[in-house]
Amino acid sequence: MTAITAETQRKAPVRPLLLAKDHAVLILLAAVVVWLSVASPAFFTSANILNILNQNAPLAIIAAAGTFVIVSGNFDLSTASIFAVASVCAAWLAVETGNPLLALVAAPVVGMVLGALNGLVVASLRIHSFLATLASSMVYSALAVLITGGALITVDVDGFADFGRGSFLGVFIPVWVLAAVVAALWFLLSGTVFGRHVFATGGNAEAAELSGIRADRVKVLVFVLSGLAAGIAAAIAVSRISSGQPQAGAGMELQAIAAIILGGTSIHGGVGAVWRSVAGVFLIALVGNGFDIMNFNPQLKDLVTGLIILAAVALAAVGRRRR
Repeated sequence: MTAITAETQRKAPVRPLLLAKDHAVLILLAAVVVWLSVASPAFFTSANILNILNQNAPLAIIAAAGTFVIVSGNFDLSTASIFAVASVCAAWLAVETGNPLLALVAAPVVGMVLGALNGLVVASLRIHSFLATLASSMVYSALAVLITGGALITVDVDGFADFGRGSFLGVFIPVWVLAAVVAALWFLLSGTVFGRHVFATGGNAEAAELSGIRADRVKVLVFVLSGLAAGIAAAIAVSRISSGQPQAGAGMELQAIAAIILGGTSIHGGVGAVWRSVAGVFLIALVGNGFDIMNFNPQLKDLVTGLIILAAVALAAVGRRRR
């Protein structure tokens, strides 16, 4: 028996663990769906499933775009603040102009601009993205308060709520938007040259630059995508509740990062997928939905969610060491 064959046999028992690690989020998601379907007839109904998709569409959109940031080896802690600024800008424009379309289009544009500023700071000043976006999140939060004066901006304009509350072919419009955004981002990351550059930058930025990839431009673009997604999510949310508030989206950036990591995207960069992040969002959402349906103690919801995320991260760490 050759040394190579012996080594291959020693590694063979690891495969089931690697397979479980690669698909942990799908396994957990399927287990939760089966458990809730058996435990409560009210769970697996079209109305409940559509409601879960609709309620979590903004977070899933942010997580899908945030995948690009983490795969590129960066973090974006400013998405919730961008969400807040885009929300209040849309509400303010709707009230001032009476034009709902202009107001809702402005939200993604504002998100792109703020995301681009993040990217330029990270790429040009060589500041770690964690610190750069932590600082920018404070600036953006203050900006949202300045725009509103700390108060709510209530929107009473015809047609403004249609985007967040309307439906098409029996499906909520935010669910259609979520499907379109996820499909576009999935293709962008998995099927384009830009997507390969994002993976290369996250895997080894110096090696990527030596091979001709403009890593700084890639970093700027992933933050633009993240800001754009936060703006789209803000447009959905502000239209749904017909009001802009400076505290909107508080904590959403951590929820998105948790879902991305839970889905299996490497926190070290270079590995990940859009579908994984979306699955992570809905795994967390189903745990919360299960607590509501089963009338469990809501104070235990964060405990269970935290343990699931911890288990997923631990499984990923074990798989990485095995490799």
